[in-house]
Amino acid sequence: CSELPPAALQRLRCEGHTGNGMPFFFGGKKVQQRMRGGPDVLSSVFACWLLGVSMAAEAADTMDGLRERMVATIEQLVRETQRETGRATLAPQVIAALRKVERQRFVTEYAAAQAYDDSPLTIGNGQTISQPFIVALMTDMLEVKPGDQVLEVGTGSGYQAAVLAELVRAVYSIEIIEPLARAAARALTAAGYRNVHTRIGDGYAGWPEQAPFDAIMVTAAAPEVPQPLIDQLKPGGRLVIPVGDPARVQTL
Repeated sequence: CSELPPAALQRLRCEGHTGNGMPFFFGGKKVQQRMRGGPDVLSSVFACWLLGVSMAAEAADTMDGLRERMVATIEQLVRETQRETGRATLAPQVIAALRKVERQRFVTEYAAAQAYDDSPLTIGNGQTISQPFIVALMTDMLEVKPGDQVLEVGTGSGYQAAVLAELVRAVYSIEIIEPLARAAARALTAAGYRNVHTRIGDGYAGWPEQAPFDAIMVTAAAPEVPQPLIDQLKPGGRLVIPVGDPARVQTL
């Protein structure tokens, strides 16, 4: 970036940062401008940096606002579907997790603008990330506690694992599609989730080495509940899974 338009400079209040022979202060040091004609490169680069910081802050504020709107939509849908789900509200800790996890980190860059819409989004390889309402409902149904160890079958983009990671001690997540598993692992690491462990494989077989689990979540529909998952639950544990034809009606 060698030059900024006047409007951008005015927006950043960059007064006295251009002009030949004018001193420029950067990092506490006086730098003499030696440019003849045209804008000063150093001051323009610095103004570009300031503009970048400003735009990044505005983008973060926008995403925070969209995330709040998403949570409000979820709470409204919970109230509207309470006859079907038996839940008039979600647990406060689940709401807090939804407010904290940055969903835009777990979608493609092309879908980032729709990250907080209450709808599924494509994540590649013929797969989608579940709509936030379903993520919220399934998380609430799991009724996890802070010290729990949870198995997730179907990592997908990693968003559901991130939400769970805000609530429990450890999440073990399995994804059968290798490119998705690797992308999710990178996204989770970049987001700072050190208590999520991922594996590539058939999730219906579970993760015997880490069993038993306090809770198990299956994120994609299955024709029936896999017996290995039941076997890997602790006594009194909970398993949440959509059962039925993926193209037809399913029971959660």
